[in-house]
Amino acid sequence: MLEKIKLWKKKSSSELHDRITTIKSQAVPAHIAIIMDGNGRWAKKRALPRVAGHHEGMKVVRKITKLANEMGVSALTLYAFSTENWKRPKNEVDFLMKLPEEFLGTFLPELIEENVQVRMMGYKESLPTHTLNSIEKAISDTKQNDGLVLNFALNYGSRAEILEAVNHVLNDQKSGILTDDKISEEIFSKYLMSKELADPDLLIRTSGEIRLSNFMLWQLAYTEFWFTDVLWPDFSEEHLLEAIEVFQNRQRRFGGV
Repeated sequence: MLEKIKLWKKKSSSELHDRITTIKSQAVPAHIAIIMDGNGRWAKKRALPRVAGHHEGMKVVRKITKLANEMGVSALTLYAFSTENWKRPKNEVDFLMKLPEEFLGTFLPELIEENVQVRMMGYKESLPTHTLNSIEKAISDTKQNDGLVLNFALNYGSRAEILEAVNHVLNDQKSGILTDDKISEEIFSKYLMSKELADPDLLIRTSGEIRLSNFMLWQLAYTEFWFTDVLWPDFSEEHLLEAIEVFQNRQRRFGGV
């Protein structure tokens, strides 16, 4: 039985490698954004506390980051905590605020070794000191890396981001910093938190929910969407490959013919 398991694992690994090679021979989405949903439901199905689902989901972030980097993806934006998530029970919020510290404390050496650059978009001023310190350390320690950008959307809300950008544009026009009579999409995009990244090519949402939940509303205008019923803690490398394969079989016209 043990030998059969070993052979099965070897075959599975070989098939995964071949699949990756085939996918990489075609255009891979440069920027993938993921709404990581379903942690609580995953835990509930197993009669576990919700925080157990969040902890399991953290492990998935590691393997998906590694595969995205291997696939040649330029940026991976993960919706980790929204501005609305503060409404959740305090013990759950406190646990979520500890996850970046645990994740980056464990995974940071590997991120540095694999040339991954950590970034964050969101409202830092509301984050606990220990959360912010761990993120800023990761950003600082990986700032020289020029591989995959691992961008955490933490305490992020798209409507607030857009409104803030509009106010900055108005202030810059009043002060004379911005002299353009008309604001183009290109100019406006430079006022968003994602200004250093290209818009996502592919959005993945797990858990069967089909909505954007206030995530990158401006940036996702021409992004390809892929929804799955799989809960985030069950999301595997194979699921990511499937999403990319679907993306590669779509025609992106950007409003043209």
